[in-house]
Parts: sequence; C-alpha cells; structure tokens
Amino acid sequence: MTGAARAVVFAYHDVGVRCLKTLLSGGIEVPLVVTVADDPREKQWFASVAETARDYGLPVVMPEDPNTPEFAARLAALGVDFLFSFYYRSMLGAPLLACARRGALNMHGSLLPKYRGRAPVNWAILNGEREIGATLHYMVARADAGDIVDQQAVPILADDEAREVYAKVTAAAEIVLARSLAGLLDGSAPHRPQPLIPGQYFGRRRPEDGRIDWNWPAQRIHDLVRAVAPPFPGAFGEVGGERWWLHRTRLATRTMTPGPARLIGVEGECQLACADGSVLRILRAANAAGAIDLTRLAHDLERRPVTLG
Repeated sequence: MTGAARAVVFAYHDVGVRCLKTLLSGGIEVPLVVTVADDPREKQWFASVAETARDYGLPVVMPEDPNTPEFAARLAALGVDFLFSFYYRSMLGAPLLACARRGALNMHGSLLPKYRGRAPVNWAILNGEREIGATLHYMVARADAGDIVDQQAVPILADDEAREVYAKVTAAAEIVLARSLAGLLDGSAPHRPQPLIPGQYFGRRRPEDGRIDWNWPAQRIHDLVRAVAPPFPGAFGEVGGERWWLHRTRLATRTMTPGPARLIGVEGECQLACADGSVLRILRAANAAGAIDLTRLAHDLERRPVTLG
C-alpha cells in the first residue's frame, strides 16, 4: 500500500494515551480520536486522551452513543485502514468494526482468555493472581473474544495495589502495540484464536463490592484492600457502629488462636486478628471524619481489643 496507514482511535485512560502516542510515533495517520467525557463523580487520576489528542492537533469527539447509524456512516466516510480501541468505555458494534478495511483491534488489560470483561486488574488482584498483562486482539461481536495478535505479561507483587498494577499494564500495552505495528501494516500479524474459558468473564465492579467480611482470612482481606485502594472506592467494614475504610494493609508473619475477628494493638501498631488465626497489619485507614490516628488507637487497643462482626 502507498502512503501512511489511517486509523480511527477510540480511547480513554492512561492506556489510551500511551497507545495513541505509540500509533503516532509509528507513523499512523489518525483522522479522528473518539473518547468519553470525564465523569465528575470519578476521581481523575489518569491522563486525558482528549488533551493528548488536542496537543497533537487531532480532531476529538465524545459521542454519548457511538453505536448509531449516523456515527458509523461518519467513520465509513473516513476510509480508514484500522480501528483501534484502547480502554474505551463502550463496546463497539459490528457496523463500526466494519468501517476498518484491514481490521479493528482492541487492547485489553489482561492475558486473554483470562479476565475477559470489565476491571480485569482489580479482579485479578482480588483473586490473588501474581501475573497479568496486556493483550492486543481483533474485535468481534462478543467481548474480548477475537483472535490474539500479541501479549505481554507483567508481575503482580504481593503488596501491589491496583494503581501500581495499572501502570505496569499501561507499559505492557505500549510494548505490545509498538512491536505489533509492523506486522499489522504488512499483513503478517498473527491471528491466534483464543479458547473461551468458562468463568473468565468478569463484570463491572461497584463501590458496594468493597465490603469486607470480617470472617475472611487475612490474605483475602488484604487482596480486597489492594484491589480497591485509592483512587478506587476502597475496602470498608463496620467498626464499633461506624464505617471504616482500610486503605493500606500488610500481612503479618505471626498467627494467633482462631476466634472472632478483633482489632488489637501490638507495639504501637493496629492489627486485625482474623477469624482463622491469621493477622493483618493495618497501615492506613479512614472513617467519615478522615484519616484515623492508628498509632494512638493501637495504644487503646492494647488495653481493650475491639471484636468485629
């Protein structure tokens, strides 16, 4: 083919910004960037695709619903070779996918076919996974089910929080896209069918999903805390009639006699003695009034532990 390849980019979040820049660095012409308006109820801790596109002088649109006949006609008129979706927040229907002459591709934040669907990073941490990554795949009518082009794994360390893992996945996405571009352009990119594993489709997480069951072992509570730590809504439970959010925890090496979960003070540190005898160190927590002084609380708990649940 002659001239630069052309691609419409649907994008949001840090992955959207880095992958858009990767395409531009690779000489791809982008006649249109499609993103979504920021939600005022959501803390904006990530980079802006709209600002990045404008910085490069690219046209930007934010349709409420991209899956309309009118918008599909607009894309078809652009005559693009590729359509890319990088953490865009809506599924793209068949009429949009058909606008790309050489293929429509998505960057997903997991090692497909594991963790298809929403919030893969949060779900993976919650489930105690030690690895995740980014997958570039062709889009089909079914979510995250198309042929795989390439993947890059990254580790999830024992105390990694969701924001830290998102940063790793963003880097993995950039690497995957950069090394796949040549194959996409010359037609040699792999089309590796992915098996669809039962139980590997995950839905959107809600703030209420951060509720802690005090009967859980320390590892499970720790994984939930990591999965939804700020800037996400946080893990929470009731303590003495008020809601507490646990924002940072660590597993203790010692164990205790199993029994009802209770908050205890140990050498100036607030700890959670879990029902199974495992112990969780509480390093940062808050209530409705703000951050809790855990050092001061620990001294009170040394004299009078608080039973939970």
